Amino acid sequence: MAAQDEHDLIIIGAGPGGYVAAIRAAQLGMNVACVEREPALGGTCLRVGCIPSKALLESSELFSVAKPAERRVLARRGREGETSDFGAHGIRLAGVTLDLGAMLGRKNEIVERLTKGVDGLFRKHKITRYVGHGRISGPGAVIVETGKETVALKARRILIATGSAPANLPGVRLDGDRIGTSTEALGYPDVPDHLVIIGAGYIGLELGSVWCRLGAKVTVVEYLDRILSGMDVEIAAEAKRMLERQGLDFHLGRRVMGAQVEGHHCIVECEGAEPIRCDRVLVAVGRIPVTTNLGLETVGITLDEQGRISVDEHFGTSATGIYAIGDVIRGPMLAHKASEEGIACVETLAGGYGHVHYEAIPSVVYTYPEIASVGKTEEELREAKIDYRKGIFPFL
Repeated sequence: MAAQDEHDLIIIGAGPGGYVAAIRAAQLGMNVACVEREPALGGTCLRVGCIPSKALLESSELFSVAKPAERRVLARRGREGETSDFGAHGIRLAGVTLDLGAMLGRKNEIVERLTKGVDGLFRKHKITRYVGHGRISGPGAVIVETGKETVALKARRILIATGSAPANLPGVRLDGDRIGTSTEALGYPDVPDHLVIIGAGYIGLELGSVWCRLGAKVTVVEYLDRILSGMDVEIAAEAKRMLERQGLDFHLGRRVMGAQVEGHHCIVECEGAEPIRCDRVLVAVGRIPVTTNLGLETVGITLDEQGRISVDEHFGTSATGIYAIGDVIRGPMLAHKASEEGIACVETLAGGYGHVHYEAIPSVVYTYPEIASVGKTEEELREAKIDYRKGIFPFL
């Protein structure tokens, strides 16, 4: 074990919560260390989440509107002059063909540029970077397992920002290829003939839109009788109609009992319905907090029934000097929520005041059109017996 290094603050996790907190803490004069097991900084959001999915959404939309039958859409948006940059998106306009390799290459270049940008900010602010798995070993102590050695660190305070991972369903056998999560769906080597998506949340609908635009038959299977759980019911219903017109096929109120690979195809079994035969399966049933193998038991931190860490109004856990933010605590699993919590937490630690207004956190689904919300839905207001006034305006 290497000699101990001491810091004012050690942050475990370098996603949107962790790296933003690290930079802000360094700006406030703290000696900061950040432990991240992935070589690239930025967490799920930058590497295999928000950023690469939005890159593919943009490219796939350009591909769809470039098709001859839809050129009028491009003209209506006043974007005729943008055809000159289609090549960078992997779109060849001679007959409009798809260069999927170039499209994925552009996505990878964007991710690499942004993760290197975070690395540059770490160097600028003199944040010490440790590559490896971070684990709390006691009060004010963190062990980093690099694979080659174990490094022991000491700090006055520790901030847990380990984020979340894709959830799975019983009976669904993930193989990291034919049956996988959003990570695999961001890099399919070819366009599936038939893609089945389990889950009608924002991840499933965004990636379903991508592959539908590129030519796949997309079937979305959802246990609930609606899409976009948590979104306003009327907006979700209108979104479903618009997505159906774009080619997505929805099977709502269906419980998936299992999914497995058989030969060159996948079989998705649903309760009370015929099995669905397809080429690939995307499991998009939500995310779970990454709170295992963190050594929480060494400092007496316990988890709630959903595997989250309980914190007070200043993000303090039940263990003195240990804090948590982002997907590992209560609230929506959104990158910008984690970033705001990271800033609020370290500003409070520095003797200032930090606050997150949770009622003002926006949520956006980047389909076409984009679907956004902020605050309580009409259903939530009605359930809470809060008086409200309602207005509707058709943007059409």
